[in-house]
This record gives sequence, structure tokens and C-alpha cells, in this order.
Amino acid sequence: MSKTKTAETIEGVEFPSFDASKATDQFRTFAEKGVEQSKEAYAKLKTGAEETQKVLESTYETAKTVSGDLSLKTIAALRANAEASFSHIEALIGAKTLSEVVELQTSFLRKRVEAGVEQAKDFQAVASKAVEDVSKPIKVAFEKAFKDVKAA
Repeated sequence: MSKTKTAETIEGVEFPSFDASKATDQFRTFAEKGVEQSKEAYAKLKTGAEETQKVLESTYETAKTVSGDLSLKTIAALRANAEASFSHIEALIGAKTLSEVVELQTSFLRKRVEAGVEQAKDFQAVASKAVEDVSKPIKVAFEKAFKDVKAA
């Protein structure tokens, strides 16, 4: 009781027969789509990894430069403090009275406190610039990443 070769009829209900060629085409299309999506995901991952590597290299170079600046500032401060201390010792050795020693010591301490405040300000300025310079590439990269995620 078949009406056609591809369909069978049971009590008035028609069921299509299974066509293997159509299933193969659908499976192939599905597989090709999966491969294409995997390639796109890999390309995005690769691009992200390359950008991250560039950011890290830039951050490392900036940190190295800033570290050098901070080291030079530290050495200069230590040198200035050492020279001031040696000059103070020479002045103390040349003092002839106790009142002169007290005056030299008071003056020395006042100058060292003032110099310490100035050195602290210099260090703070260099450190603030260092933090800003080192964090800037990372901040830009995160902003770009979040922008890309929002766009997707």
C-alpha cells in the first residue's frame, strides 16, 4: 500500500523515509561550520595573545627604565647625604667651643630634615610617575579588551 517509493502509509499517516544523502550533507555543513568557528576563535585567541605579549614587553621596558631612574635618584640622595655628613664632621672637628659644636649640630640637623623632606618629595614624584608609566599600557589593554567584549 505505498503511494510513493520514499514514503509509507500506515492508517492514513504518511512517514517520510530516511534519506542518507541529506543527512550526510547536513552533517558536513554542521562540521564545516564548527571548523570555521574554531578557526575564528583561534584567530581571536592568537591576536589577543600577541597583543598581551606586546603589552607585557612594553610594561617590562617601562619598568626597567623607571627602575633605573629611581635608582639614580636614590644614589644621588645617598651621595648628597654622605657629603653633607662628611662636611659636618669636618666642621665639628674644627669647632673650638661647645657652643659652636651645638650651633653646628643644630644647623646640620635642620638642613638634613629640610633635605629629607625635599628628597621624599622627589621620590614621591618619581614613584608616582613610575606607577603611572608602568600601569598605562596595562590599563589601555584592559580598556581595549573590555571594549572588544562589549562589541561582540
